[in-house]
Amino acid sequence: MSKATPAAEPTVAHIIDQTFPDLARDVTSFPVREGEEPWTLAEIHELAAGLLADRERLEAELAAADRDLSDLLRNSGDGAGDDQADYGSSALEREQELTLVNNMRDLLAQTKRAIERIKTGAYGTCEVTGLPIGKARLQAFPRATLSVEAKAREERR
Repeated sequence: MSKATPAAEPTVAHIIDQTFPDLARDVTSFPVREGEEPWTLAEIHELAAGLLADRERLEAELAAADRDLSDLLRNSGDGAGDDQADYGSSALEREQELTLVNNMRDLLAQTKRAIERIKTGAYGTCEVTGLPIGKARLQAFPRATLSVEAKAREERR
């Protein structure tokens, strides 16, 4: 009697190929700023792998944080019998957990948006100016949708 072999986990390259089937063909269309070298397939694979890993990690962390927040809200009770310090401490803990969950949701949304921009061919193009964001910026912050200049203008407002 032979033992069934468990299915092998898909490799990162396989997952990237499934998620972005045209990536190898489209790599030359990723924009670069003047003076930058064109994107290589290895560079795009590295960015895509990081974004996919971040999405998976953030989804798991968000699910756990949502459970923690639900527990905090469920166990907060009506405050009867609690002194003001206990009530204030509980309220602060709930507020901190809610802030954490909202920040994770924002980061997950940015990550999913970056993945979608790779799929649609919009990745690397500034949403405000239509010009290349720049390799260095995207390698430092793969979720960027604005060039450094557009981001600076946005923050001055």
